[in-house]
Amino acid sequence: MSSSNILIVGATRGLGASLKALYASKPSTHVFGTTRSATSEEKPNSSVTWLTGIDMSQPDVGHKLITQLGSTKVSTAIISAGYFGLETFDSPDWDKQVRMYTTSAVGPVFVVHHLVKAGLLGEGSKVILVSSESGSITLRHEEEGGGNFGHHASKAALNMVGKLLSLDLKEQGIAVGLVHPGFMRTEMTKGVGFDKYWDAGGAVTPDEAATSLLSFIESFDLSKTGEFWAPRGPGDIGTAEKVLGKNLPTPLQLPW
Repeated sequence: MSSSNILIVGATRGLGASLKALYASKPSTHVFGTTRSATSEEKPNSSVTWLTGIDMSQPDVGHKLITQLGSTKVSTAIISAGYFGLETFDSPDWDKQVRMYTTSAVGPVFVVHHLVKAGLLGEGSKVILVSSESGSITLRHEEEGGGNFGHHASKAALNMVGKLLSLDLKEQGIAVGLVHPGFMRTEMTKGVGFDKYWDAGGAVTPDEAATSLLSFIESFDLSKTGEFWAPRGPGDIGTAEKVLGKNLPTPLQLPW
């Protein structure tokens, strides 16, 4: 596909914002970034077009997206939007869980469905779903304990969604990948108190994670469709060596 249009769903902060800036700096590349707001507060940029009012937790998200894209074909669609609501076993939260599942695992189905049915994704296109190693059942270990049901389980659900989409779209030549971009120093992780683990956990800035992810996406193709990868390798995955062994490669394919 000759188009170099990049769609980033969730481009206003964290990893999405870093990916937006990185792709926008590349020659002959145009970024379509989404925001939940009715308008974009950023200064006009000839390399970035904002799609407004795009909320992954709402049932009209796919329709709103394609209405604003019009006939623009997309070479790579990256769904980076996320929400993390802190929970424990003693204080599970129904509304937080519903929002996490909807944002992580329901919304992407409708976004990809509408993009494909509108002819905006086709042979040679890539769909990258930003997941997390927290969604790997195999990597969960007793030393990390339980809790955060909605966060972990919604990412596990997203992994299944990505696998199923890869099966639906393979014959059309559309590659679907799941990625753990890395443990990041973001307002989201700080907001749930995970900043206390940043140093020990090898957390990186969103810019660092975006650089690794962009490189991985460029090499990603149909031969890896439906797979789950950590572009930065095992460094920030605390249970990787205990579960998968030592001398693990980078990038690292992760287990479900």
